Amino acid sequence: MIYHHIALNVPISDGLFTYAHPTALPQGCRVVVSFRNKKVVGIVWASHITPDIDTAKILPVQTAFADEPPLPANWMALLAFTARYYHYPLGQAVSAALPLGLKEPKPVAIPQPPLFYSLSQVGREQTPPPQRFHKQYALWQALLSDGQSLAALKKINTQAPKLLETWTAEGWIQANAADMPVIKPSEHRLNAEQKAASEAVQTAFGSFMPFLLYGITGSGKTEVYFDIAAKVLAAGKQVLFLLPEINLTPQLLKRVQARFGGVPTAVLHSQTASGRRTQDYLRAMLGQAKLIIGTRLAVFTPLPDLGLVVVDEEHDGSFKQDNELRYQARDLAIWRAKQENCPIVLGSATPSLESWHKAQSGAYRLQTLTERAHTAAHLPQVDILPIGRLKLDNGFSPQALKLLQNNYQQGGMSLVYLNRRGFAPALFCGECGHTFGCPRCSAKMVLHQRARQLRCHHCDFRQPVPYACPECGNQDLTAVGQGTQRIEETLRAWLPQAAVVRVDRDSTAHQNDWADLYRRIAADEVDILVGTQMLSKGHDFARLNLVIVLNADGSLYSADFRAPEKLFAELMQVSGRAGRSETAGRVLIQTRLPEHPVFAAVKAQDYRIFAENELAERRLFAMPPFGFQTAIRADAANIGDALQFLQDIQAVVAPLMPSEVSVFGPAPMLMVRLAERERAQIFLESVSRKALHHAVGLWVQVLQQYRDHKIRWSVDVDPAEM
Repeated sequence: MIYHHIALNVPISDGLFTYAHPTALPQGCRVVVSFRNKKVVGIVWASHITPDIDTAKILPVQTAFADEPPLPANWMALLAFTARYYHYPLGQAVSAALPLGLKEPKPVAIPQPPLFYSLSQVGREQTPPPQRFHKQYALWQALLSDGQSLAALKKINTQAPKLLETWTAEGWIQANAADMPVIKPSEHRLNAEQKAASEAVQTAFGSFMPFLLYGITGSGKTEVYFDIAAKVLAAGKQVLFLLPEINLTPQLLKRVQARFGGVPTAVLHSQTASGRRTQDYLRAMLGQAKLIIGTRLAVFTPLPDLGLVVVDEEHDGSFKQDNELRYQARDLAIWRAKQENCPIVLGSATPSLESWHKAQSGAYRLQTLTERAHTAAHLPQVDILPIGRLKLDNGFSPQALKLLQNNYQQGGMSLVYLNRRGFAPALFCGECGHTFGCPRCSAKMVLHQRARQLRCHHCDFRQPVPYACPECGNQDLTAVGQGTQRIEETLRAWLPQAAVVRVDRDSTAHQNDWADLYRRIAADEVDILVGTQMLSKGHDFARLNLVIVLNADGSLYSADFRAPEKLFAELMQVSGRAGRSETAGRVLIQTRLPEHPVFAAVKAQDYRIFAENELAERRLFAMPPFGFQTAIRADAANIGDALQFLQDIQAVVAPLMPSEVSVFGPAPMLMVRLAERERAQIFLESVSRKALHHAVGLWVQVLQQYRDHKIRWSVDVDPAEM
């Protein structure tokens, strides 16, 4: 027997277990083994190993999917690095990187390369179908080209498969595998800055070089990405295009279809059906798909011919996974580009301070777009409105309502931005002051008026709206604050003729909701959008010329040191939705903290000033990017147990800690209670990444020895949550 290390989805440090097989299995081969009397899928990590246990106790591999292509060595290297850097069990990291179909203990269908159909020489000598048979004639004309995919032919004539079968039997059709994709020339002419940025990246083809593409909102970053990608795809290489959110995918895909219609494309995100996602994953791994578009998990897609990586909206927090394997997809994308020796482009109008600092220090090459791509478009006028002494109508100042009314009457489209969904943040009893908190979290329940529910936006606990206060019996309960539903109702009452559309996670929960929204906006069926964060970035609505921001400063009361950076990016991004076409844009930001430097920087639309000030402050306190952090977290039924657990571990580890590493805590998390568990954390910080990882490794070694089923713990390297 030959012994193998198999990576299994098990929470043990390396997640590798020894199994036997009569023949040597290739690395990356998918297998089925028995683990604790259950059939589970594993990946062969090494073969011909020398067992360090009694061979009589080693179980055999039950099934080896030898007919499937093995996962490649560079993919295994990526996962090994990921597990090591994020201090996460290797087997669990491997499982997290696989689509559902490859985690099931059964074989998968291997996608075949697409065939392209055209008329053979014999076919071209035949008389075409009569023109009165419009669809047959159209299909014949399409087959006179160099080659059409079956999907394209079915759009011309739904009977294409049957007709192809008939004509193939006559010898009139030839089918060939895909050649190099034909890239149509772009309809957009790049301006001088766009062209310079594209050419700079092209000079780095075949070598690793990170580029930061800093372009103001509406400056045409996507056209730069496309111009670079066209050259890579024409050379037969693959392009990995990462987006922060699923809702940005439909609009991008429409542009991709127009620009790269003939390029085999794979789309990978959480709303893709599992079977389709598995097939697209395999198509990418086999080199059949050339353009791979996806959200953060797509960074783990195996790609044999990677020639370019693009990370759009690179500053976005959605690239950081916040549970289980807590990876940062942007950072792993950079590692992949280095691994594959290809350039990577990080694009943003508000780059993360980490990326900006690297560009300023020369680690990244900075390319700048200072003009809007549409020649008639200019940056919007931004006004900051202090509302401390104003009487508001459900969150609206009189000035905001007047602007919305005027813009509607003049035929413009408006966006009212509020980073809070639901009807109102809280339900309140005016008699005794009772507020309705989530029984499972330390958070207030949010009123959802139409569903007649109170919901927790953290754990999704739901309950019907009570008829009376549980403390005093008062039936006159008051909604306090504003949510998107209340804003929507206020606008419908104020402007009854206007088409008001609310866009938040509740209203876009179904797969086709975004496509329907884009269709309605394109048809000028929307006058006012009421939206949350998902509307603040990446969208391009030509008619949108007014943005009203409500409750802009809520996040500034947070203890999170990144709060100003997040708020600045949010306000700059949402402001950038206005005036992207001929009509001048205007932005009104309501705030109770008008003197805060964030608002001055947003009004000036000047990222550089903001970044310089924030980085100077971060440098003083050795905060990222001048220092590095890791959070060790524990949760239990009560906070005392979680704190005691971390204190006990700290007592063991403290004598071994490197002197360069500072320890802060343990302390309760900002949101202590979540889903009936109470959470504490301890921060490890250092200006030396190497020393910090050594310290984290010590903590993990001790944590793994303290197995208490009442306590759960996790490690978050480079945390985004405080």
